[in-house]
Amino acid sequence: MSLGSSIVGLFGRSPIKPLQHHYETVHACVARLSDFFAAIAAEDWALVNEIQQDITRLENEADELKKEYRLNLPNSLFLPMPRTDLLDMISVQDRVANKAKDIAGLMRGRQMKIPASVSPAMAAYVSRAIDASAQAMRAINELDELLETGFGGREVKLIERLIEELDSVEGDTDDQQVLIRAQLFKLESEWPPVDMMFLYKIVDWVGDLADRAQKVGGFLHMLVAR
Repeated sequence: MSLGSSIVGLFGRSPIKPLQHHYETVHACVARLSDFFAAIAAEDWALVNEIQQDITRLENEADELKKEYRLNLPNSLFLPMPRTDLLDMISVQDRVANKAKDIAGLMRGRQMKIPASVSPAMAAYVSRAIDASAQAMRAINELDELLETGFGGREVKLIERLIEELDSVEGDTDDQQVLIRAQLFKLESEWPPVDMMFLYKIVDWVGDLADRAQKVGGFLHMLVAR
């Protein structure tokens, strides 16, 4: 079954199931960063290469699902949310996978190493960014329940609580980013300047990954509020 036919089958009477399916693929892509950074820390370049290719495959799959969603979203007067909002939502979701692909591609391409003293903090930081994506997925997966209850107050409050928790997780990554940058600053004299520059870039990109997951929650909140 092709990606196109699979997502068309999910549409049924609602555009929400394929939206959820898309983010499940996005999150699968993001979640692979945990093993990827572990392989980087171990300097297992064969495994780094294998996982990077898997991340790229998942990002490409998410991209194809996004294209199929845009092509097959009905021009219906009975959509539960404005068509333009649904199209914007899947684009916001897709950017999360794009950033995971960027991180893995740069690190593998340059065979980047993480200083041993920074590696545990970096692993925790990446893990928390992945948590942000997982929390965004939890919120998205409540959308069909929201529609079934006719945007009932109880379900709206649940989604709002999930989004508040997502904001808190993203706040954690902000704090972690500050600490890791401080650790790298202490090592600047010991590392080649170009390598250090790219390490700072990866730290920024992991933070951006969490920020993009938070934006998924923010956009979802806007949809629910309407």
